[in-house]
Parts: sequence; C-alpha cells; structure tokens
Amino acid sequence: MNWRRALVLIGPFAWMAVLFLVPFIIVAFISLAQPRIGIPPYEPLMDRDGALNITLENFTLLFEDDLYIQAYWQSLATAGLCALVCLLIGYPMALAIARSRTAIRPVLLMLVILPFWTSFLIRVYAWMGILKEEGLLNSVLMGLGLIAHPLVILNTNVAVYIGIIYSYLPFMILPLYATLERLDPALLEAATDLGAKPWKAFLTVTLPLSWPGILAGWMLVFIPVTGEYVIPDLLGGSDTNMLGKALWDVFAINRDWPTAAALAVVLLVALAVPVGLLHRLQHKIEDAA
Repeated sequence: MNWRRALVLIGPFAWMAVLFLVPFIIVAFISLAQPRIGIPPYEPLMDRDGALNITLENFTLLFEDDLYIQAYWQSLATAGLCALVCLLIGYPMALAIARSRTAIRPVLLMLVILPFWTSFLIRVYAWMGILKEEGLLNSVLMGLGLIAHPLVILNTNVAVYIGIIYSYLPFMILPLYATLERLDPALLEAATDLGAKPWKAFLTVTLPLSWPGILAGWMLVFIPVTGEYVIPDLLGGSDTNMLGKALWDVFAINRDWPTAAALAVVLLVALAVPVGLLHRLQHKIEDAA
C-alpha cells in the first residue's frame, strides 16, 4: 500500500521539482552573480581557479534603493486593496449563485468564467478603449449629462484597480461558491427557528463556515496581483510602480539579470510569509470547525 501511495505522489512532486524548484534554484544562483556586458549578462559563479565569485550586492541594492522599496509596498497595497474589493463584490455573487435554483447554477457559473474564453491581453486592451478620454465610458457619461468634461482615468492607479478587479474577480467567486454551496441549509433553518434574524444568521452561521473559501479566494487574488505586470504596464501611468513592472524593466531594459533575479527571489520570499500565515489560519479554522 505504501509503494502505491508513493507511486501516486511521484508525479506531482516531480512536476513541482522540474517546473518550480529547479527554475528557482537557477534564479537564486543568478541573483548571487555580478552583472556584466555579454552573453550571458552575468559573471560565472566560479572562476577558472575554482574560487567562488558570489556577491550579495544585488540584494543590498533592493533594500537601499527607494524605487524597489516603493514598488514592494505599492504592490502589497494594490494586491490587498484589490483582493478586499473582489471579496466585497464576489461574496454576494457567490452566495446568490449558491442559493439559486439548481437548474440555473451552471448558467450563472458559465457567466462567471465566460471572460476566460477571451485572451487576457485582449480584455486589458478593451479596458484601454473603455477608459481613455474619448472612450466608451466618458462618451456615455457625457451623453447622459453627468459630466461636462472627459474624466482622466486611463494611465492612473484607478485604471489599474479596475483592470485587476475585473480580471481576478472570478478567482474570488469560484472558491467562495464551492464553499457556500456545500453549507447545510438546515443550519440556517435551525438559527431561524431559534429566533435569529437573517443578518444574525448570516454573521453567526454562514460567514464563519465560509472562511475556508474566503482565505482560498484571497490567496488566489493576492498572490498573482502582487507580481502583476501586464495590467500596470498597459493601464497604469508613471506613478504606477509595481514589482512586476520593475522586474521587467530591470531584466529586459537594463539587462541586469542578477538584480532582476534577486528581485524575483525577494518577491517569492515576501509572498511566502503572508501565504504561510493564511495557510496556518485556514488550518486553525478547519480544526476549530
């Protein structure tokens, strides 16, 4: 029985080792190298005499340069704000789908995942057309007489928030729906029979039991948004300085691979801490339940 279980686990562990662990080790080694002009654009970690040629200056630069510090905090703030808004919008939607008639649930779920049928890049470009000064949004608002002059939304942080929330909202709705759909309706009926009002039953029964879905949705939104590059680059302006955009500038424009690798390592470590805390909190909630 043990060898069968080990045989089943070999596939996932081998997949993770080849596609995650090995690339991370390569990036970690590059982060310890010194940059140079050439191919590859970094010095070998070991010279011809066998002596190590490593440096920690790439990591030191990240904590001394205000540009990278600002990008780090702006990425975390943007990811946290967008995850919170996705939760506030996605929770009522997931609850409505979970409590809808069984016959129409597949249709509602299809509407949630329908944007995935279109290329992510095309959807971001569509938002550029909607949010620009002569775009659809300003045309509608001016046609209704709500504004006299076009609003400047594109190339601002607001446009970045809109694009991220729109793109990642399904990642919040789906795990919430999966959790809420499994809740026993008899629990709410029992709370009602005991005199609890609907809002009281929601706060004392539905919300506590849906914490696993909330944490799962939060991680699915928070983690990729922190390293998001496409949306800040296309919808954001000069004030938008997130880690994904900074990483691309250092890697592709400056061709400073060691610094870019150090930034990627720091980003991964920085994400591992909150993810570990959320994972531990999720286990405590499940054990308590």
